[in-house]
Amino acid sequence: MRDNAMRDSALRDNTGAEQRAEPELLPQPQSLKLTGGMVQLPIAGTISQCSAAATSSRHDDSLHSSGECDRKKGGASCFLAEQLAQSLFDATGLQWNVARDYDAVTGTDAASGSATVADIRLEIASELDAELDAHSYELLISAEHVRDGTESVTESVTESVEVSKSAELPMTASRRTVPIVIRASDGAALRDGVQTLRQLIAQYGIAIPCMTIHDKPAYAVRSYSLDVTRGRVPTMAWLKTWIDKLCLYKYNQLQLYIEHSGKVDGLSESWRGTSALTTRDCIELDGYCKERGIELVASISTFGHHYMTLRTRTFREIGEFPEQANRAYSFIERQEHHTMNINHPGAFPLSTHLIDAYLHQFSSPYFNIGGDETFDLGKGRSRSGANHQDVAHMYASYVQRLCRYVEEHGHQAMLWGDIAVEMPEILDLLPKNVIILNWLYAPDITEDKVALVARSGARQYVCAAVHCWNSLLPGMDDAWNNISRLARYGITYHAEGFMVTDWGDYGHVNDSRMSIPAMIYGAQEAWNPGSLDVDALDGMISRIEYGDRSGSCVADMKTACNGRAFTWGDIVHYLELDDGHGAVNADVYQQLRESGVPWQGNSPGDLASVRVEYLHALTSSGESFTQGDAQLVQAQRRVMQHLSSPSSSLSPSPSHGRGSIVQPWLIAIQGQRLFNRLGDALLNPESRASQYALAEKIEIWFEQYAEAWRSISRESELRRIADDVWKCADMLRASADSDSCSLHDDAHEDAHHGAHSGAQAGIAKGSSESRAEQ
Repeated sequence: MRDNAMRDSALRDNTGAEQRAEPELLPQPQSLKLTGGMVQLPIAGTISQCSAAATSSRHDDSLHSSGECDRKKGGASCFLAEQLAQSLFDATGLQWNVARDYDAVTGTDAASGSATVADIRLEIASELDAELDAHSYELLISAEHVRDGTESVTESVTESVEVSKSAELPMTASRRTVPIVIRASDGAALRDGVQTLRQLIAQYGIAIPCMTIHDKPAYAVRSYSLDVTRGRVPTMAWLKTWIDKLCLYKYNQLQLYIEHSGKVDGLSESWRGTSALTTRDCIELDGYCKERGIELVASISTFGHHYMTLRTRTFREIGEFPEQANRAYSFIERQEHHTMNINHPGAFPLSTHLIDAYLHQFSSPYFNIGGDETFDLGKGRSRSGANHQDVAHMYASYVQRLCRYVEEHGHQAMLWGDIAVEMPEILDLLPKNVIILNWLYAPDITEDKVALVARSGARQYVCAAVHCWNSLLPGMDDAWNNISRLARYGITYHAEGFMVTDWGDYGHVNDSRMSIPAMIYGAQEAWNPGSLDVDALDGMISRIEYGDRSGSCVADMKTACNGRAFTWGDIVHYLELDDGHGAVNADVYQQLRESGVPWQGNSPGDLASVRVEYLHALTSSGESFTQGDAQLVQAQRRVMQHLSSPSSSLSPSPSHGRGSIVQPWLIAIQGQRLFNRLGDALLNPESRASQYALAEKIEIWFEQYAEAWRSISRESELRRIADDVWKCADMLRASADSDSCSLHDDAHEDAHHGAHSGAQAGIAKGSSESRAEQ
């Protein structure tokens, strides 16, 4: 592990001048040596990207072409060289040239015999060159050969930093003809090396310490799964920004999780009013990802998670419980009751219709058929047509059909693994080449279920989570514990890939920008697991991503996150304990019991008493929800100080202005403070003036929240969050106006009507996309 003290040491040239401290790179390379001296690049230089070797790369399976200049493609753009030129411009304002070379060693154009004189060369090793392992690259920055003839800067004593004991790879003199060379085993590895150099340029500009880096990832596949369906559909601009970040931190796969938020012919009842993605969007994103060495994979619910579709008049009969299709919309039921009756003759045609709609819009050979959380399978209509099959065999049989269909259309099936690991007999029934996406999100997860899949002989990715769902502020400590543990287990049991998942669940209240630290946790652990402790990593993220030179920004974010007492998930449960008629929703009551709420008695009482009991259960320690308010205030002040200071981010792809970094954190922290006060006010109502004032503050806050939402997301289903926020505000006023300060049924009805009216009038921007509740 790199000595953390080295970050504070300084490099010195032979004049004694102090230079920038040791470079900070994420993910951390396997081996980095500082070899002494500096390379001073010219103000007008050239980046050459060699393409001849790309056509015969030993390890490039064409999934991650990384935009290399392929002569067979007739002059594709040199995207990686362009990335470096842009990074140089962002760091220095200098305009560099980009050139294409065909000979990876000499820089000679095979057609003309001319040589490109370069300052930075990007090249791919030939098949006969055995120096590089699969998926590896080496980066040499050397002052020995500077092409303009200036005297190179050297050191009398060579400093070196060993990141690991990885085998060193020799560099031949023939490759030391330019100051900086990135040499890779394939196009994917070349892209990874370029991202390392981009981070160095962001830190040093055109005066970069001499060093050698030998590097390769622990996991060949480093995937990110993004929920774009449970309430929030990102704008294309934000999706591209996110893809750029994934590229910078060396992810090479992105999965877009879709239930009903794609414009599929014949399914307008389910996607109307969601700002749905189009096939044009998918094709555009696929090309954008491919250019950046990222494989875009469709992740489509084809079996479970059809809540919206199974509530429509057209498809409700395909559900396990069609008689429940007219129940009021529920965030909680959306996550619980959504499984097809696979014995209905229309089920498989609907599944394949969804597959057909997406299969050819993505260039990846992989297709994720979903198949997770099929909770109702065998409990409703499918039970009568099961032909004496148990649930495990029913599930496996349907998945086999789906996998076979995908494979017949030239693709490789992937499948979420939760049902199979809960019923291990399924593992032996699945097609042997299906990839199990083994999602395990507990912060204290053990290796048992990873080992289970490995012993079965099935292929698997291990899948961790950013822990952002159902909360304004993320669970960053939980994310680190989950990600770091699972990365180790995956290596132990030879998992093919590592995935980080980012879910929205109850309306996707969480701003996607809050996931950045945990996304970088995943990048680091998928590349070089265990090489950094979390405190060191937090400091590096603070400096590299957020431009906070104190290195304490992420630690202060965590302090804020630990101030969550009454979360969005708690609010949704509190509201949805009402069945819509003033009585207790038995399903929600039972779900909370199963999650550990210690209800008194086996059956619910009246709604008001059950809600009070729920609030007491959330504050079992006897503390108020606002006990940690001072902690939130202090964290908000410190985070704003870090993120608003005019320091320069070390990221070569900074967000669009400091405001876009500060805004989501300020809004989330302020919102959490108000949510905590709401919990106290619901449990112990305050004076009429206080209740009214809190209601107004919540409404004012929500307008800011809505603007932040619209800055990165389409209107989507924002109005559903608005309904619940305004319902809370109206309940505060109703309770204040009640003589007993309790939530009577008539006050509840007033609150529900007020929220519904406000939702129609207040979200004017989304009115054109609104639809009636199904």
